[in-house]
Amino acid sequence: MTKKLEYIWLDGYKPTQSLRSKTRVEKDFGGTLAECPMWSFDGSSTEQAAGNDSDCLLKPVAIFPDPDRNDAYLVMTEVLNADGTPHESNGRATIDDDDADFWFGFEQEYFLWDVNTHLPPGFPEGGYPGPQGPYYCSVGASNAHGRQCVDEHLDACLAAGINVEGINAEVASGQWEFQVFAKGAKRAGDETWVARYLLERCGEKYGYAIEWHPKPLGATDWNGSGMHANFSNGAMRSSGNQETFTQICEAFGKNIKRHIDVYGADNDQRLTGAHETEALDKFSYGISDRGASIRIPVGTIDAGWKGRLEDRRPASNADPYKVASAIVTTTKESGATAKKKVAKKKVAKKKVAKKKAAKKKVAKKKAAKKKVAKKKSRR
Repeated sequence: MTKKLEYIWLDGYKPTQSLRSKTRVEKDFGGTLAECPMWSFDGSSTEQAAGNDSDCLLKPVAIFPDPDRNDAYLVMTEVLNADGTPHESNGRATIDDDDADFWFGFEQEYFLWDVNTHLPPGFPEGGYPGPQGPYYCSVGASNAHGRQCVDEHLDACLAAGINVEGINAEVASGQWEFQVFAKGAKRAGDETWVARYLLERCGEKYGYAIEWHPKPLGATDWNGSGMHANFSNGAMRSSGNQETFTQICEAFGKNIKRHIDVYGADNDQRLTGAHETEALDKFSYGISDRGASIRIPVGTIDAGWKGRLEDRRPASNADPYKVASAIVTTTKESGATAKKKVAKKKVAKKKVAKKKAAKKKVAKKKAAKKKVAKKKSRR
């Protein structure tokens, strides 16, 4: 049967990349990633190539049912150069997590932005609504603005098979959040980007642009938007040791620049030390501390120091691929994965020892049988 495939990719604009997509019609398509062909596009129109050498390639990496169109799929892709190597704008290719040891949960905040008033819904023209306080997790027309669009987005994500675990109205008027969880850093990035894509499409129907800027209302007493990154690996989920988490947090403190460089443009406007943030040039971590760079959730402690950490610094406009890549790199450098490897080695040694012991038993039995046979032959 003929199907519509919407190929989605990230352009090369700096400092913040945007989503692009185009439709491909395929006959006799069965709905699997393996059937999605490589495609190309004009990189000179997306800041990814020069006009005299403009072809860039789209490599399919994930496929989802398209909830808005009949007989259609969404195909997330990564951008390659014409020779098949990863393009410099390709953050996905930098992730070192091939075995999906890392699990990520991204808390994606954003503002709905009325294209006519150029303000979030709930903001009067030429002014501001009442101060922050009543909007967070609110209900009712006075405080909850844009719910129809937000609910439609949630339904679209679930219909597409994206693991959105929840939504809520945020601290500012017209500000919302959705949460995506996935096992595997690359998969988490794929699902977060496709969820963003579907939100942009839902916004089209209601006259809303989606404002990803971390501080769209400027230096006012209104919260900015982040993309808090919850993460864990095998060692964190099984260690039961406070030292493991301290070791990781200390490693993050030594690599502030690595992380801030990929945690979103204009994040300095958001990470000021106010509105539930730590200052951009400082690093801190603490139990249940939403003003710290990294929060140690109470649930992790209650589970006997097994679970996740939350990096609260990524901005709403950050690339989840690049955020995940930096987190994976620093966590591995901390040595927190070593215990897992040691455990595997111990298991392997035990298996070898058991095999040797079994062989010795067999050898002893054979030797005993030979002795018995010799005695009988002498008789």
